[in-house]
Formats: sequence, structure tokens, C-alpha cells
Amino acid sequence: MQLLDHIRAAQDNNDYNEIIRHIPYMDWLGIHLEKDPKDGLLAVLPFTERIIGNPLLPAIHGGVTGAFLESAAQMTIFAELGTEKLPKIVNITIDYLRSGRPQDTYAQGVVTRQGRRVANVRVDAWQDDRNHPIASAHTHFLIG
Repeated sequence: MQLLDHIRAAQDNNDYNEIIRHIPYMDWLGIHLEKDPKDGLLAVLPFTERIIGNPLLPAIHGGVTGAFLESAAQMTIFAELGTEKLPKIVNITIDYLRSGRPQDTYAQGVVTRQGRRVANVRVDAWQDDRNHPIASAHTHFLIG
């Protein structure tokens, strides 16, 4: 089964975790998606010791946070736009707002603009309180 088949199955079943299980880095990080009846698709990065970047604080590695934001943005495109291609990142700008503590992290994206070939997605990541994000990203993806 090719990735395109998994993408179609995920869209048919409305279960985008099917896609994550076939993208090695997302799967290795343990990222998974949950449906919030009120807020829609929610990405979850479960805490494990292997994602610590600064053991003195301790804090989640910034690269892991960035990868999590990019992954959440990709899954937002699948869920909101129904694209059948893996979105290719064109550009990402990340604002690191505070250290990610050693606990689960959540993210949610929203498509802010969609063209025929490019989609823009904004993603916020938080831990305890959605109103106090640890990082935000503005992304641009090639979708066509």
C-alpha cells in the first residue's frame, strides 16, 4: 500500500492518524491526533525523555517543537482541504514564546489562505493553557 492509499483511507475513515503511522519521523515522535467535538482536530505530542533538548531546565528541544508545529500544519491541510498529496513545505516561521516543559504538548492549526497551488496555515502549540502558547508557526505549503 502506497502513501496515497493511506491518505485516501484516512480521508474515507476521517482518521488522519493513519497518515501519521506512515510518516516515520511523526510516528517516532509519537504524534497523534484527537478529535475535539468543539474545536476540531487537535495534534498531541506526548512527552518522552528523548525529546528533551536542555536537561538543565529541562525543556523540549526547539527542533522537536518546530517539527511538531509543521506536522500539525500538514495534518490541518489534510483535514480541512482534503488534498491527496503530501503537502510540501515552502516556508515556515516559528515564534518560540516560552520553554516547553517536560509534559504533553498540544497544537491546532487553521488554514488562513488557500490558493490553487499554495496554502497558508497558522499553528499554535501549548501545554497547560491554550491561551499561553509555547510556540506559534506561520507555514506555507505547496499543495498542487
